[in-house]
Amino acid sequence: MRLNKEAEDQIVAICDRYAGERTPLIMILSDIQNEFGYIPLEVQEIVSKKTGVSVAEIYGVVTFYSFFSLEPKGKYVIGCCLGTACYVKGGQQVSDQFSELLGIKPGETTEDHMFTLDSLRCIGACGIAPAVSINGKVYGRVENKDIPGIIAEYRTKEEATAND
Repeated sequence: MRLNKEAEDQIVAICDRYAGERTPLIMILSDIQNEFGYIPLEVQEIVSKKTGVSVAEIYGVVTFYSFFSLEPKGKYVIGCCLGTACYVKGGQQVSDQFSELLGIKPGETTEDHMFTLDSLRCIGACGIAPAVSINGKVYGRVENKDIPGIIAEYRTKEEATAND
């Protein structure tokens, strides 16, 4: 990724926003993730210059926390919960079915950049296991037979948006 001047200025402005904070790194990275969708090395280098935090430390934070990403994600991020309750109730099979139907593995994004498939440790929906989260919307008691309809729901939404 090669950043343009406007993007660089945005990143600097985000860093400046937290200049008075004692430990601003997580807040800065969170704002950048929200703005750009991911935090590539080039962005980490700008944050390092602006904050004085080493690129190695920034990279460590970005790779430690699952909500940060080094790669662009799809428009719809499908998080299949593989926490204990979901796993026991078939969460792995649900994840495998999404993987098969979308043609991607967990951590990958479809070629059309519409879907990213992620495996999550727990989304706090144990009572409705197995659970799947798509951009914050939680689907409970998901069965393999439900998955084609869930994918179709988002494809239909995109087609409707494209036709407006």
